[in-house]
Amino acid sequence: MTQGLSRRFFLTTGIAALAGPAFSGPPATSLRPVARPARSVGTVATRGAPAAEALIAKANLSGRVGFAVVDPATGRVLEEQDGNAALPPASVTKAVTALYALDTLGTGHRFETRLLATGPVENGILRGDLVLAGGGDPTLDTNALAGMAAALKAAGLREVRGRFRLWGGAVPFKRAIDDDQPEHAGYNPALSGLNLNYNRVHFEWKRQGGQYAITMDARSDRYRPDVTMARMRIADRATPVYVYADGGARDDWSVARAALGNGGARWLPVRKPELYAGEVFATFARSQGIVLGKPEVMTGAPSGSVLVAHKSEALETVLRDMLRFSTNLTAEMVGVAVTSRRQGRAATLAQSAQAMNAWAAASLGMKAAALRDHSGLNDRSRLTAADMARGLAGAKRAALLRPLLREFALRDAKGNVARNHPVKVVAKTGTLYFVSTLAGYVTTPGGKDLAFAIFTASDSLRARINPAQDDSPPGARGWNGRAKGLQQALIERWSAVHGG
Repeated sequence: MTQGLSRRFFLTTGIAALAGPAFSGPPATSLRPVARPARSVGTVATRGAPAAEALIAKANLSGRVGFAVVDPATGRVLEEQDGNAALPPASVTKAVTALYALDTLGTGHRFETRLLATGPVENGILRGDLVLAGGGDPTLDTNALAGMAAALKAAGLREVRGRFRLWGGAVPFKRAIDDDQPEHAGYNPALSGLNLNYNRVHFEWKRQGGQYAITMDARSDRYRPDVTMARMRIADRATPVYVYADGGARDDWSVARAALGNGGARWLPVRKPELYAGEVFATFARSQGIVLGKPEVMTGAPSGSVLVAHKSEALETVLRDMLRFSTNLTAEMVGVAVTSRRQGRAATLAQSAQAMNAWAAASLGMKAAALRDHSGLNDRSRLTAADMARGLAGAKRAALLRPLLREFALRDAKGNVARNHPVKVVAKTGTLYFVSTLAGYVTTPGGKDLAFAIFTASDSLRARINPAQDDSPPGARGWNGRAKGLQQALIERWSAVHGG
């Protein structure tokens, strides 16, 4: 129960940092693929429903709209418009990642974090090193480390004569998921085999008189340990708001005084995840009377006897949270774990994305898949709506994925959530600035099931984005709202026309 509460704490308190739109500067190549004749199947007005072309025109979205809807019972494409256009799928990518993971690891897979002893334990004294060894768990949190420290004491350990070492080599280190994002974006942290709190540190500030009180901590719903490996300095400037510097053994941040106001808080990304986890664990070990030396990151795989092991929730639960809260770190860790299992060796993010593309082509029929990561954060990823809809339509895949997807709320004419809307949708959303995607399953009032995907992107509007800025670019909110309206209009059209 504690683990579940803590996981929800991190996901809900950090939701903006985890699932906010990616900023990404202008892509190296245009988002618009080479011009080709648009394929349109059954998109004209029928049975009183408006034509798809009319709905798209009404949405007034510059850019391109590609969609496809498939009958899962027969595999037949019921409607398609520009369905073969290669567009950025954004976080819809996570649905592919979930299927990739379920196919290889299974619903019951658990990630394991271990405390290893490299020497004998005699009379409560470890005559060797203590190693905190990560197993690629994307959900490891402060509560889990507190529990591991308590379990270490319960096992009888009182003293460590050797070093305190950290190992994150189960996953090749990457300082950020996507190097094109703003440095301070909490949804774009480092990747490692040893992660903590989705590799985010909590920065909080409060005005006290003419000064500010600052804290940097690894808080959870139960604990609030301060950290020193991430340090914040207030700078007398107006912009930029945040500046990052690599301080060697720590993350050095500065924040513009003019942006602070009276107080606030923000989750910032961690670039040195092993040291972050090591410092927090050492704090809890000290509270148990076990004093550890300065944390040291090791490169070679550790060996030794297991003193304590912590296991994550089952993969099914991890994936459900990933899809619900769109956690980028979880998607990358899960995807890399799958590829490493399939290839028998640790895989980099780039290698793993390529491996998932090959799997998607062979297993889901996604011949045009050109994904650059497992989360959809990289805006150079490409997928087609037709491939996505057909990939979701398989009976076995639908049975695995559908229970993990979140209900997509349809709205009434006033824009309020229509709780009794006769059309039911479970789906994965995806959002970058001027990119809006949706893919999943529709159940019509007549009981008909449909699989669908809708991809919308405007390369001309994205080209205007300043990648260093943290605020929404002009027009983004309105564009996204119109894209969401189009998604609902298309779904209601399909329900009317193909609802059975």
